[in-house]
This record gives sequence, C-alpha cells and structure tokens, in this order.
Amino acid sequence: MKVNIIRLLLYSDIFEHPLTLEEIALKLGAETSALQLHLKELVDEDLIQNNANYYSILLTQEKINRRKKGSEKAQQLIPKARNVARLISKFPYVEGVGVSGSLSKGVLHDDGDFDFFIITTPQRLWIARSFLIVYKKIFLLNSKKYFCVNYFIDSDNLEIQEKNIFTATEISSLLPMEGPVFQKFRHNNQWVNNFAYYANQESKTLTPLKKPLISRALVRLLTGNFGNWLDTAFLKLTLRRWRKKFSHFDQNKFDLTLKTRKYVSKHHPNDFQQKVLSSYSKNLDAYIQTHQKNLMKHDIKLV
Repeated sequence: MKVNIIRLLLYSDIFEHPLTLEEIALKLGAETSALQLHLKELVDEDLIQNNANYYSILLTQEKINRRKKGSEKAQQLIPKARNVARLISKFPYVEGVGVSGSLSKGVLHDDGDFDFFIITTPQRLWIARSFLIVYKKIFLLNSKKYFCVNYFIDSDNLEIQEKNIFTATEISSLLPMEGPVFQKFRHNNQWVNNFAYYANQESKTLTPLKKPLISRALVRLLTGNFGNWLDTAFLKLTLRRWRKKFSHFDQNKFDLTLKTRKYVSKHHPNDFQQKVLSSYSKNLDAYIQTHQKNLMKHDIKLV
C-alpha cells in the first residue's frame, strides 16, 4: 500500500495536484481507516508531506490554494458538462459519453476545457465524429472550451490498447455521463487494476439513450452500404488532412497521437501522454535517489 501511495502522489505531483485522504482511498480502493495509518507512517518517515488533509510529495500552500480554486470551479461547471454530454448523446451513433481530463479528477483551472470521451456504434464512428465536428465548427465557431471531442472508440473495441500509468489514470478517473455501455467499458479495461487503480463508479445506473427524431431518421438513412461507404470516406478525408497538417511527425508519433482506425479516433497532437510518462519516470528516479536511505530502511521498493 505504501508503494501504491507514493506512486500515486508522484504521478499527481506532475500536475501540482495534491490529493485528499478520500481521493487516495477511492483511487486505490482502500479503507480510509487503514489508509490513514499508512499515510501517517509515510509522513513520519519524511517520504510524503501532509497539510490540511492534502497529501503530496512536495507540498506548498500555493499548490493547496490552486487545488482548492480548481475544485471550486469544477463543482460549478460539472452541471454544464452534464448538459453538454447530454447534447452529444443525442447525435446519431453515439452510444456513450464520458468526461475525461482534469474535470474528471475534480478540478478545472482557468486554461482547462471539457474533454469528452465518446463511444460510438461500430462501423459508424467516423460519421458520428464528423457530425460532432461540423456542429462545433458551425454552431460553436470551432471553440473547444466546453466541447473538446478528441477521443472516440466504438463499442466493439472497448479495451484501450495503450496500457500505462497515464491511460490507467484516465480510465479510472473517467466520469460516465450518458450510456450504459460504460459498464462494459469498465469490464473490458480491468487491467487498470494492475496499476492499483479502481474506477470512479457513479452511484446511478446510466439508462439507455433516447435519440431525437432527426437522429433516428439519419440512422435509417445511413443504414447499409451507403453508410459504410460514407464512414470510410470520412475516415480517409480526415486521415489525409491530418497527414498533411502533421507531415513533420514520424510514423510512430503519428500513430500514437493521431490514431486513425475504423474503430478509434484520437486527436492528441501535443503528445501529452508521452510528456506525462517522461515526467513521471524522471520524478520516480529523482525520488528514489533523494529518499534511497529511507526507502531501504523501511523496505519500500518502487521499482
């Protein structure tokens, strides 16, 4: 448990995001009473820091204040995120909508936005995505502040292929907003437990989506070969555009940050995942070097 606590706090420190006792317990699936003993021992051993029920590797009042401000803003905007998720769920072929990113972790800073994780009908992912992108460009003037739709998978391919601490954190923190398909999504990604992470399950059961008449009409119109052709056409069109726009990316970086398949669309050109993984590795190495004697004394092995 101590190893898992330290790893969790090392990861959270990348974002200057101290955690509360309750958040650590939820993330690690631990009882708070037992967890408190481990946390106290780690603080006494000078391996982590605590102030006002916030825990971190390096804790400052500035971090606590920033965290509190971000938490207050998130609480204010969660209802708006739910409304946007409900709107997205009305579009054709959308089976599930979840909130990811910082908002799913209970904070939203001034430069943050609403990141949505969307599950679609198989063989219709690119139609669903294209409708949503057109809506954003026309009605939202291409603003992504409250409408960032950059990750799509279909309901036949729910297991996330990249398995690391970054994706485990995002999956376990994901807030399902619309669609019972997330129960299957959780089941197909139980590998996150290998990172000692447990999903933030919502107390309510998500009910089947109710589509408006225009959405149902479009689905009927796009049934069969024409729909298959259109979905592939949208995929090829997007792929050509991204290859031209990001021609300076090598193939590996392109596949990781702009994954473009029939069953998945990921648009993360800033390569945020790799930056976070690199920072985590450096933080872990630096922590081990700094606390080597204490770690050995208490038989705590982080690698």
